[in-house]
Amino acid sequence: MAQGAKIELFVKASVDAESVGNCPFCQRLFMILLLKGAKFTLTTVDMRRAPDLLKNVAPGSQPPFLVYNGELKTDTNKIEEFLEEVLAPPEYPKLSCRNKVSNNAGEDIFRNFSAYIKNRNPGLHSVMERKFLSSLVKLNMFLETPHPQELDLDPNQSVSSRKYLDSDALTLADCNLLPKLHIVKVVSKALRDFEIPAELTALTRYLDNAYKQEDFRYTCPRDPEILSAYHAVAKFK
Repeated sequence: MAQGAKIELFVKASVDAESVGNCPFCQRLFMILLLKGAKFTLTTVDMRRAPDLLKNVAPGSQPPFLVYNGELKTDTNKIEEFLEEVLAPPEYPKLSCRNKVSNNAGEDIFRNFSAYIKNRNPGLHSVMERKFLSSLVKLNMFLETPHPQELDLDPNQSVSSRKYLDSDALTLADCNLLPKLHIVKVVSKALRDFEIPAELTALTRYLDNAYKQEDFRYTCPRDPEILSAYHAVAKFK
């Protein structure tokens, strides 16, 4: 059934109204479909000129949304669950994590980044930056810690060598976190002159490995598109 299904993914359009816009939730679903190897059509929705499309296809909704065999689905988390269920082995790879803790890794980074980048009070800058940095350190520690299956292979392993959050393969957890980390990396450097410290070797390795994956790299919005969404809110008073 899934192999012959008609799958349509609608994502936010960029300023040029054609390429993929800045939306980590859109990129998350885009990555999942690519990693699944599913056949689907991608439509970029220009929110400034799309009232008819939204009214006809997904009234009251904003991208991302999915149409599967004519059935509209609008909740990102539920779409992810649905795709993992219907695009299942043996025809499609399983993307769910073996270790449940992987699903929550880095969950506080984007929240602390947003507070840091949107802070308008210079007096609070250092405090916000330290809190943001601490969330990056926490993720680095998670990436350094071996998972149980790694210890099964090597009980003496003290530092993990896995490429991604859960294993050496990208999972749903990575599809959720990596689009946010990409925004963090681009915006922090350009607007706050903050770079992820090289001392966070596990996090640096994680990102390096991710950028080598076409399914991630191809779905990333262009840097100017990301920065245009943050320039106004990143200015100090």
